[in-house]
Amino acid sequence: MPYINLPRALCLLLVTFLLLPGYMPLHAQGTAADYRRANEWSARIRNKLYYAPISFNWIDNTHRCWYFEQTPRGKEFIMVDADKHSRQPAFDQEKLARSLTALLQRTYTAYDLPFSRITFGNNAQTLTFNIGDTVCRCQLPDYRCQVVEIKNDAAPARYWGAAHDETNNPPVPSPDSNWVAYIQNYNVYIRNRATKEAFQLSYDGSAGEFYSSYIEWAPDGKKLAAVKIRPNKKHLLYLISSSPTDQLQPRLTTRDYLKPGDALPVRVPQLFLIDSKKHIPLDASLFSQQYSVGNLEWRKDSRAFTFEYNQRGHQVYRVLEADAATGRVRALITETSPTFIDYSSKKYRYDVNDGKEIIWASERDGWNHLYLYDGKTGQVKHPVTKGSWVVRSVVKVDEKERTIIFAGSGREPGQDPYLLQYYKTDFEGRHLQPLTTENAQHSAKFSDDYKYFIDTYSRVDVPPVTVLRNADGKVVMQLEKANISGLLQTGWRAPEVFSAKGRDGKTDIWGIIIRPSNFDASRKYPVIENIYAGPHSSFVPKTFQAGYRGMQELAELGFIVIQVDGMGTSNRSKAFHDVCWKNLKDAGFPDRILWMKAAAAKYPYMDITRVGIYGTSAGGQNAAGAVLFHPEFYKVAVASCGCHDNRMDKMWWNEQWMGWPIGPQYEECSNVTHAGNLEGKLMLILGEMDDNVDPSSTLQLVNALIKHNKDFDFVMVPGMGHSSGGDYGEQKRRDFFVRHLLHVAPPDWNDIKVDNKMLGSR
Repeated sequence: MPYINLPRALCLLLVTFLLLPGYMPLHAQGTAADYRRANEWSARIRNKLYYAPISFNWIDNTHRCWYFEQTPRGKEFIMVDADKHSRQPAFDQEKLARSLTALLQRTYTAYDLPFSRITFGNNAQTLTFNIGDTVCRCQLPDYRCQVVEIKNDAAPARYWGAAHDETNNPPVPSPDSNWVAYIQNYNVYIRNRATKEAFQLSYDGSAGEFYSSYIEWAPDGKKLAAVKIRPNKKHLLYLISSSPTDQLQPRLTTRDYLKPGDALPVRVPQLFLIDSKKHIPLDASLFSQQYSVGNLEWRKDSRAFTFEYNQRGHQVYRVLEADAATGRVRALITETSPTFIDYSSKKYRYDVNDGKEIIWASERDGWNHLYLYDGKTGQVKHPVTKGSWVVRSVVKVDEKERTIIFAGSGREPGQDPYLLQYYKTDFEGRHLQPLTTENAQHSAKFSDDYKYFIDTYSRVDVPPVTVLRNADGKVVMQLEKANISGLLQTGWRAPEVFSAKGRDGKTDIWGIIIRPSNFDASRKYPVIENIYAGPHSSFVPKTFQAGYRGMQELAELGFIVIQVDGMGTSNRSKAFHDVCWKNLKDAGFPDRILWMKAAAAKYPYMDITRVGIYGTSAGGQNAAGAVLFHPEFYKVAVASCGCHDNRMDKMWWNEQWMGWPIGPQYEECSNVTHAGNLEGKLMLILGEMDDNVDPSSTLQLVNALIKHNKDFDFVMVPGMGHSSGGDYGEQKRRDFFVRHLLHVAPPDWNDIKVDNKMLGSR
């Protein structure tokens, strides 16, 4: 090799650069080898987590439960008999595989059976399952199998926003079968089934204000309730499929898609008395400013019917009762909030003894708890649960024993406040009994009579354990303990749970840190945040998993990947949640930034001068917002299918958090309005057929960025719906971070032999 005589000054400059803190050769991260490892990661770890079942199925009205799990042999089905304290194979998989091979003329192996859902029938003497469109049934114990059905017409997926047909439902028979009620010429009619004589009960229906064909009879057959509807003007979302698979020319598609501020239908329940053929309109003063009126139900003794009213703006929610004799409406429960009532995820109501008492969930004391109401007076008798923790879900109300089984979080000291535990309490709230206590996320599946339950508990850093417990939470027997040796042999590393103080200096903010499998603490790693700050829940994983939604694959390229739940998300205190109100641009960023600074102080290899962020949907809004509202910290963002202006997105989600009427807060939180703030690098990804978030939301941000002469990247995937971009978008996202955070050119896609099945994208 020839000797190269470099100038002395250049040599000194090179040496100085090499000695800079944190310097490493550019080839050390973001290389073709890193890409190949990332692309192969999901295949490498697939089926390497053993003895970790996730689905439990109690056989109806028995104490037997089956599940399946991955073992070193493959997929195994297990049957548990709680009474006998036994665990054994659910069936003979060898015999079943041989029988299926003979029946379907295709080779099946015992521990790779092509189904995961089974149904036991005839006292567990028959076994039914689907193999693709073929429904098979096997007679046990001789394993005689037959095809019982072939399904060729899969039902089309229902659009999430599709309106219910209020006008064309079939006639509704009365409980005593003497009458049928139906809609004709927009009005309510009844017909005597014996004489065929028809009677018109309402006369005020019209095309512009009609009666719904969802009609509710009182149990005694002497009264019925119907809802009169004044329809609203539809708001159509227009989508153009540029490249349909069945024709050359583009196709226009529309969706019903109400947006914030749009008009809503007005629904007014009406009472009809059958014997007198009398129509009693209800006074609507207690439910006049509607977001919704629904959940109409008769009392079992026919004395009244109840319905629920959600006031537009979500600051008043009422449970109303209409007297069956007079139609007088009174409020049984009135819930109010100066910010918002989280009706979509926290509302819970259970009527005890035909409404004599009501169990109701509320955040009125600052935490989500259960309250016992007097159903006659509408007064709170007392709280059922209380404390600086939250009820997450109610599992079972036992009216006879006057007990409640529920899941809660944040009650156990020293634990991550998001970890679910199970409890039992009495209606009086005096005897709260923990059913689970281990420092982990618990998931319970109860038998039909609630005498037993199977509990799987784990954390992201603690492999799962599965046990059978009795009604008091005592462990009857251990069923499974996960084996992760196969995972560890692949180089897999568990995420680290990390917490730090938030913006108030006292509230703990929780998240996880994911490192590459070839992690080297002597290196410097850019940090990438996976964000979803939608206020309707919390999102940091709490259970043990082999893979975490593409985050490990991204880390393999030479990054530290993190996920955090900042203020403004759910499942903590009401004050924690309220940070989001009329302020979605906040997205918990002050907490997230402090969390990363605290993590970097503990782990100097986390280079928070190079921070990236990515997200989809609300996370797409958050990711773009990071580089628009906090460009001093976030340098690179990839935003997929984001709702970049909340006025452009679906009504129900956005008015819940941003409020109604539409006010200046919508513009203040808009990424489109603040497009001129862009300083870092931004990639926008969009599916042209997205019917969850209007594609124009992203395109309007594109337009604003162009008008501000901003340099950014934009990828639109033809034919794709609401998505992170699929395999193509995943590869573009990885390249974008490698190029702008590692400052190296990504390898040519042909050089890394990208296998779309291995990308591990969502």
